[in-house]
Order: sequence, then structure tokens, then C-alpha cells
Amino acid sequence: MNTTTQGEIIPENKCFPVIVIGAGQAGLSISYFLKKANVEHLILEKAHSLNAWKTKRWDSFCLVTPNWQCRLPGHYYDGDDPHGFMVKDEIIAYLNAFEKKVNPPVLANTTVTKVSTPVSSRYTVQTDKGSFFAKQVVIAVGGYHDAVIPDLAKRIPKSVCQLHSEEYKNAEQLPSGSVLVVGSGQSGAQIAEDLHLAGRKVFLATGDAPRCARFYRGRDVVDWLADMKYYDMPVDQHPLREGVRDNTNHYLTGRGGGRDIDLRQFAQSGMELFGFMDDFVDGKLTFLPNLAENLARADNVYNNINQRIDEYIECHKIDAPTQVKYAPVWEPEGERTSVDLAESGISTILWCIGYKPNFSWLDVPVFNNIGMPEHVRGITQQKGLFFIGLPWLHTWGSARFSGIEQDAEHVVAQIIDNMY
Repeated sequence: MNTTTQGEIIPENKCFPVIVIGAGQAGLSISYFLKKANVEHLILEKAHSLNAWKTKRWDSFCLVTPNWQCRLPGHYYDGDDPHGFMVKDEIIAYLNAFEKKVNPPVLANTTVTKVSTPVSSRYTVQTDKGSFFAKQVVIAVGGYHDAVIPDLAKRIPKSVCQLHSEEYKNAEQLPSGSVLVVGSGQSGAQIAEDLHLAGRKVFLATGDAPRCARFYRGRDVVDWLADMKYYDMPVDQHPLREGVRDNTNHYLTGRGGGRDIDLRQFAQSGMELFGFMDDFVDGKLTFLPNLAENLARADNVYNNINQRIDEYIECHKIDAPTQVKYAPVWEPEGERTSVDLAESGISTILWCIGYKPNFSWLDVPVFNNIGMPEHVRGITQQKGLFFIGLPWLHTWGSARFSGIEQDAEHVVAQIIDNMY
């Protein structure tokens, strides 16, 4: 017998006006507007509501965007630190309060195994707890599904602990010894810092992630970009158009009140930096000789963002303190391209190289040639099938707390239009 979080008993084969798949902030936001419109619906969740936030974040995790950007529908941040950065427990408390406010009909611990192209205007949604039907379906599972770990990991000795970033909690969790962090995006850079601050010897294999200043000319860069309407820009007006959806996020942190992450400063204080992780051969980890290139690319993005802020300040004649252009504080002197695994003392490798999408269970013709859904602001060409919570679904904030409200309201408006 299937029972939702509201205590409602759901018989197998029941047909719902709407089924939502995924009970993260995106799925709950859809539920908020569906309930507001008195539309019956069911949310199917393979674990429990807000699972990723509660189980796939490290202990020192905090927001990288200021608290004022937490704008879930009907649940804006109203604390006393709008320009601060909530830490993990505070984020979970904020989300729990949102779920309590919405009171969504979630059927938890239910894995969707297949969603079929509609027959007689009904989608069949098969799960490990039986089948259901729906007139319309919203896919709210985001775009990050399967943790990426390269094939070369299979050749590394079993004596070395290997974890993906979603499994990392804290330094004490890991065996004693040095740690190799692979990837310098948001997760990799922040986890490398977490381990470094905990006193671990860290080797960091960098990637092509850009970086951004935390504060510039007297304000958080997010505040400047908000004033510049960057976060209001729809994807079809971005210079990269849909290509921006593939961009790696800039690395910075909200830790300790917020600060830059400068990998060069890490190197100055004892962290060893390398280029791209390449292979494991004859007991040695090998890297491409592109560390200097990776660091320079990240710094160029950093300075370009600041330059755009300078131009905005000048154009609008804003009184703001001056700030000099960032200059590198460290340069690699000859790049090491290999490390002997045994001699280095590396006992753990943390793979922080992201995720790949997996919509294999969605048997509906809405995908492009790289397996990503084709849509316009979450609305597909398949009537009654929608997406929510994808990166740049509509704006930069679509996969974040800041933009999900507008996207969810837009999708639900289309759902209601389809009903009449």
C-alpha cells in the first residue's frame, strides 16, 4: 500500500492530473503553485524530500550566494543576515520550513523506472511500487545524476580510498595521509580548502573552472551583478545562448563570511597544484602540463567580471571605493607532470569532476543528440511534459533558490492552460 507524506493512501494505477518526479526545491516549488491552483498532484521521490541537500553535502558546506537570494515561492529569506551565507544546518532548516509550508503530497522511497509516451492522453509512470498514470508530468530531478569517476580509477590500488565529492563529509572521515583532489570547480576548490584548513597535505589537479571575486569595490559581486540585471537575463539573450548551460560554475566561497578562492594562495601555503589529471601508469599519477594555463584562464575571467563592474560604476556615476586589478601572487616554476603514488603518501583520491545526466528512464522523444532535454523555459514539444530545475532553464537562477519561483509559476501556468 502506498501512502504519501500527507497520509493519503495512493492505489496503484490511479490517474492524476499531474505527477511531479523529484522532491527537491524544484519539485516542491511546482507543488506550491499546483496547490495554490487547487490542482491534484502526486510527487514521486526515490529517496526522501530534499535528499541531496541533506545527504550529499560536506559538513562545512555553505551557500556561495548571499542569503537574500534565497527566494523559494512564498518563502523568502527573512533572517537577520541577508548578506551572509547560510551553512549546511541553516540551509536544511530553511528548506524544511519550506516543505512544511507547502505540505506536498510526496510518495517517498519510490523509484521511477519508466515514463512512457502518452497513450490516449495519459502518461504511464512505472515505479518500483507499481504504476500510475498522469495527464501531465513534470520532471524535477535536475541535470546532475550520475557521479563521474573516470575509468582509470579502476587501475588505482585498492589500498587507496576513492570517493566522489558527493560522498565527502570531512577530513576525519578519510584515512590518514595525503589527499589528491581532482577538479577545481566549486566543489573541488572548496573541498581542497576544507582539507587544507584541517591540516591535510593536499594535491590538487586543476581543471578549466573560472573564478570570481567575492567582494569588489565595497560590495559582494553578486550584489553588483544583480544591479546589472545579469540574473534576469534569459538564456536566449546570453551571448553563448544555450551553450551557457554547459559552463562550469565559478569558484568562490561563502565560508567565514565569504572570500575569494585563489588557488595561487593555496600553493603559497603548501598545497601542490597540477594540471589536468591524465592517467595512472606504472605506479605514477600523471598530469597534463597546463597548470599555468588553467590558473591564467581563471584569473582572466575574474578580472573580466571586475572590469564589467568598473564599467557599470562609471556609466552610472556610482560612488564606490577603488580597487586595483588582481595580480598573480604565485606562478608555477616548471610544472610537475607526475607523482609517484607510493612516495607521495596519497591515501585518498577525491573525484570532484561533476556529474552526467541520466534520463534513461524517460521514454519520450524530447532529447537532443547529447541526451539533454530540448525545451523552452521547461516546456517541451511533447504536450504535457515539462522540466524544472535544470541549469539555465531560463536564467542563471533556474537551478538555484533565486530563480526557481518564476520558472515554477511559468510551468504551472502552462499546465493549467493545458487542462482547459
